[in-house]
Amino acid sequence: MSMAPGEAIASGVPSDPAMPARRRAGGGRTPRGLLAGASISAALVLIPLLVIVTQALHAGVGRAVALLWRPLVGELLFNTMLIVGATTCLCAVLGTMAAWFVERTDLPGRRAWSVLLAGPLAVPAFITSYAWISLSPAFQGFTGALLVVTSSYYPLILLPVSAALRGLDPALEETARSLGCGPWRCFFRVVLPQLRPALLGGMLMVALGVLAEFGAFSLLRFRTFTTQIYAQYRTGFNGENAALLACALLVLCLACLAVEWKVLGSARYDRADRGVKRFSMLYELGRARWPAAALCATIALLALGMPLGMTAYWLTQHNAAAVSMTSSGLFDLLEATWASVRLGVAGAALTTVLALPVGFLLVRHPGRYAVFLERTVYLSQGLPGIVLALAIVTLAVRVLLPLYQSTLLLVVAYSIMFLPLALVSVRAALVQVQSKLEDAARSLGLRWYEVVWRVLLPLTGPGLTAAAALVFISVATELTATLLLAPIGTETLATQIWDDTATLAFAAAAPYAALLVGISLGGSWILTSLFGRSAVSKT
Repeated sequence: MSMAPGEAIASGVPSDPAMPARRRAGGGRTPRGLLAGASISAALVLIPLLVIVTQALHAGVGRAVALLWRPLVGELLFNTMLIVGATTCLCAVLGTMAAWFVERTDLPGRRAWSVLLAGPLAVPAFITSYAWISLSPAFQGFTGALLVVTSSYYPLILLPVSAALRGLDPALEETARSLGCGPWRCFFRVVLPQLRPALLGGMLMVALGVLAEFGAFSLLRFRTFTTQIYAQYRTGFNGENAALLACALLVLCLACLAVEWKVLGSARYDRADRGVKRFSMLYELGRARWPAAALCATIALLALGMPLGMTAYWLTQHNAAAVSMTSSGLFDLLEATWASVRLGVAGAALTTVLALPVGFLLVRHPGRYAVFLERTVYLSQGLPGIVLALAIVTLAVRVLLPLYQSTLLLVVAYSIMFLPLALVSVRAALVQVQSKLEDAARSLGLRWYEVVWRVLLPLTGPGLTAAAALVFISVATELTATLLLAPIGTETLATQIWDDTATLAFAAAAPYAALLVGISLGGSWILTSLFGRSAVSKT
């Protein structure tokens, strides 16, 4: 699930190195401890990338050409590009259309649809694939993969486009309408160009998410680079061959980032007015109101109702209803739940702690080095989980053998993967805290750790909790890195679902799926209740 450039735009926090420097809380010189902490966080992201590249270079040019110049790699490239392109375009259409209906029309039940249409974000893609293939094996292949990943990822476009529609300057549309532009012409010539940053940012997140997707494609028997990298590692334990395929996947991720940056360009999208916010008028759908509501209902049913409904159905079936003989008891269920919660809490805590020095450096001591560290951290957003896990496995086997298949190594991998998610929320929370409050605390004789404990933490509490909740959801539903790095005997809800579904034990997987969705929904509720709350009380 991707912070990308679109998210940076939505946060409203400038990241340009030329932005005005804020008043520094600790004087003109950046504390060495802060620089060291932020540098360590960024280095954790760079190390796996360097390991993969180094390992691929050791294979040699001849071996690399022999491995990559094969019909199999051509098939993988075609499948990956096809599913990424089709999913991104379809998500762009569905997400933009749904956002327009909810935000700018008199659609019946707009508030309810805004919640239902965003609900699939709380359901992992491999849970959705489990629901569809348990309904019929006919959904395996490209058609099923397109259906599953589209229904799972379209909210990544729905949410930023909805936020952009709420923030558009209504004067632009009013002027266009006064000049004779009809609703459709006004949308394509005025509204859509203003949505470009949010739309392209969402499309980038979808493309990177689909490139990194493993669980859904594996269950649906659709071969991409991620599934082949996993198969290469598990069957042959050949790290160099897997590293070469991982580098090909990284090139695709970097290509997506370059395309988004090139298309977005340096255009400005500021509001024309800076006064009291005016709300845009709602377009009347007329006879199309109920067909539009039916379309929203269909999207919500396929994307949210289907996985929840099939999970509920299999919960009512005895384990004998599963095709295989796999069964699990209450103890196994509780053990997997505890493992998911334990790893989620540990990953959320460590990731939030690692994001704090980077966020504080960006807010209180901005500069080129701070921006460099920020960009380095965001590299992990384009680093597929299977590539990261493969790099950490290689590093552990060759350098850190005592940590191989340890819980600590797994938690560190989670922190690297989801550090950008925590950084966005942490930085937004720190921006809301006025630096003069820290200056006043220091002038009263408080030491730096007392300032952190008595001033910063209380004021940034909601933002930090939101960051931890977002990482907790991501860790609890993570599959790829857990499969490769989890200690022997450790089964999470996600890995148990994957194991049972791979053997067609759909009824056995249902309790794990239900609990995982419940945990994800609970974390989403906490995130929704906290995200956006001001860290400083309004006066």
